[in-house]
Amino acid sequence: MALRVVEWSTGTVGRHAIAGIDAHPDLELVGVWVSDPAKVGVDAGRLAGLDRDLGIVATSDRDALLALRPDAVVHTAMTDDRVAEAIADLTAFVAAGINVVSSGPVILQYPYGVLPDAMVQSVVDAARTGGASLHVNGIDPGFANDVLPLSLTSLSQEIDEVRCLEIADYSTYRQPVVMGELFGFGKPMDDQPMLLTPGVLSLGWGSVVRQIAAGLGLTLDEPLVERHERIAADRDYETVSVPIPAGTMAALHFEVIGQVDGVDRVVLEHYTRTHPEQCPDWPRPADGDGCYRIVVSGEPEMRVEVAHHARHGDHNVSGMIVTAMRLVNSVPAVVAAEPGLVTALDMPLVTGRGLVSRG
Repeated sequence: MALRVVEWSTGTVGRHAIAGIDAHPDLELVGVWVSDPAKVGVDAGRLAGLDRDLGIVATSDRDALLALRPDAVVHTAMTDDRVAEAIADLTAFVAAGINVVSSGPVILQYPYGVLPDAMVQSVVDAARTGGASLHVNGIDPGFANDVLPLSLTSLSQEIDEVRCLEIADYSTYRQPVVMGELFGFGKPMDDQPMLLTPGVLSLGWGSVVRQIAAGLGLTLDEPLVERHERIAADRDYETVSVPIPAGTMAALHFEVIGQVDGVDRVVLEHYTRTHPEQCPDWPRPADGDGCYRIVVSGEPEMRVEVAHHARHGDHNVSGMIVTAMRLVNSVPAVVAAEPGLVTALDMPLVTGRGLVSRG
């Protein structure tokens, strides 16, 4: 019997989640929540770009969707600029007995040592009271820096350092708030973007560093170390989200580092360009303009690179697809999990079961 699922939002990730739920043989879409009044009453298939109706129309009526008593909510709403409110939403869902997989807030991907213990416990208590589970994941934070690197380390004899990289051109990334306000692209170089406020990088990606450390049995030095460099535009650039005039911020490299006795052991690293010609000295994907790369230094030395590209779009489109599908394909495992907060360390093997093309 298919699990009944509500999709929560239909933005850059949510529209792909709808398509994924529709394609999954073990899931049934029963409701869709939207925040945009213009989308209310529109069929989910149209919102997902499927060019066909699915028979489910979008609504902004939160209570009506919860009253459906779905087995799970696939939550892909924007949370970067409303973390506290999003945590309250997710807590309410699980307290109501509804399992949740969510793309954010990313701090809940592995909140231990990041959020106050009392705050984490309140989420766990709500889930256990409701008899439901919450799993926050995606691709980054998510699969590219939890399941993939930890699986790779199972081949190691000795580990010196685990490094997880995203290397990508963001010029076609359609998220104006993230691009302009969070990263600061197109802003004067003397402005401090939200992302580079001390401690914010650790809030955003520290959870994956801590989760890898936990998976390896490491006790990290506190606090985590943050490093970054910003590059100004050498000329005017255009992206789908924000213009980047010459002299404004155009590229960013940052690291969030977990150290043991002052030595880097677990590193989350991003190289973010806003045009493929920028920063020629920075690492590049072996194929295309976007990838995730895992480097395990030690015995043996290992490197794995995951490149992705959508059939009808570039790596930024496929980046949204892989984010959505890691969540969608995790629904059966999360529904089956013990009530509480479920991290990647708790999850069984998740595959694309039932999704092999039959045509």
